[in-house]
Amino acid sequence: MSEKIIRDPVHDVIAFRLDQPLDRLLFDLLAAPELQRLRRIRQLGLASLAYPGADHSRYNHSLGVMETARKALDQLARSFRIDDEGRMICVVAALLHDLGHGPFSHVFERVSGVHHEEVTHRVILDEGSGVHRILVARDAALPTKIVAFLQCQPRRTFFCDIISSQLDADRFDYLLRDNLMTGSRYGSFDLEWVLHALTIDESCDRLAVHTKGINAVETYLQARFNMYRNVYFHKVVRSAEGMVKLALQRAKRLAVQGRLDWPQFNQAAYKAMLGQRLAAEEFADMDDVAVMHCFKIWSHGDDAILATLCRGLLFRKLFKTIDLSRFEDPRGARSAITAVERMIAGQGGEPGYEMFFDQPAGSGYETFAASGDGDDCSDANEILVRDDAGKLTPFGQVSPMSRLLNRQLMFRRLHVAPQWRDRAEAIVKSIG
Repeated sequence: MSEKIIRDPVHDVIAFRLDQPLDRLLFDLLAAPELQRLRRIRQLGLASLAYPGADHSRYNHSLGVMETARKALDQLARSFRIDDEGRMICVVAALLHDLGHGPFSHVFERVSGVHHEEVTHRVILDEGSGVHRILVARDAALPTKIVAFLQCQPRRTFFCDIISSQLDADRFDYLLRDNLMTGSRYGSFDLEWVLHALTIDESCDRLAVHTKGINAVETYLQARFNMYRNVYFHKVVRSAEGMVKLALQRAKRLAVQGRLDWPQFNQAAYKAMLGQRLAAEEFADMDDVAVMHCFKIWSHGDDAILATLCRGLLFRKLFKTIDLSRFEDPRGARSAITAVERMIAGQGGEPGYEMFFDQPAGSGYETFAASGDGDDCSDANEILVRDDAGKLTPFGQVSPMSRLLNRQLMFRRLHVAPQWRDRAEAIVKSIG
């Protein structure tokens, strides 16, 4: 037996038995340029400016989602018959689900206007991509099947729930991985017990969790809430992300005007920033390294606004954060923002590039209104709890913690360039 082993900090041993067709396919896909590109896309963007250990990549995460999906299916196979083709499509989709992420993950797509899900589907279907060639070598229809599965077409099944739901392999892995690599210790939960409690409601063909897993699911959802509060919504992380967005927006504006210093050998980043479609070989060059190289060039460019933003990102001279959560009435926050904006403009600054308002929001668990038609599995996103008698109940009706976990977590923050902090804080204090 030929076996390949990858050691992973979260899942330890990830094994591929190359005499098994599915494992051979997965291992071949890992060598595709589009998968290897993910080594150069950091999972948490610029979160390492707050948590120095957070330099792990989308490649690590993709491997972890694949392995978590395999573990979930292995557990379910102890009690249910798992279709071989369904298993193959599910696990391959788990490995490929993040192919379309651009540099700095979600930040770049907000500027380009192209969503990573759309790019993922495009790469899989592109006959020029390495991923496509590997898939069609196994089955000519496989790329189309994978994309349809990622879109939950023709209908949602428990396989889809494993990849995309409130209880999916994607969330399981990124919480544990981000928790470990940041050293935050807020995102730990018992993955093995959650997986052990997974079951299938065959009447709905949907993933559910047995009542014995309620406590473990509560801990998982609490971990998700805490990670958003302490890591994903961290003020330094959000400040850096906002500055990346401003820098790319400024660069895009200058590019349209023909005034942007640009490294000619790096046209892929240029086209992507303008929302243009990339060929497969160009897409393989789109990574954090390419954009950071641009930041280095722009930091010495003629445009003072762009140069200042880029130097701030390169040398951690980030915007300062002023908490606006003291304003219970949003109108008070808007008044403070307007006053700071006028102050910066009055002092000869550029409010559009030297300040921004940020209001991240989310919750650990989402509840959904009942459909009213007696269909307990009508909502695609609800976590379903199945008891020994086979009865399905929405998680929110059986968990005493669900109301707390469903509360919206939100911050109101004003981020300003360092030179404006003292005056901005004085203005906010006078209004508040």
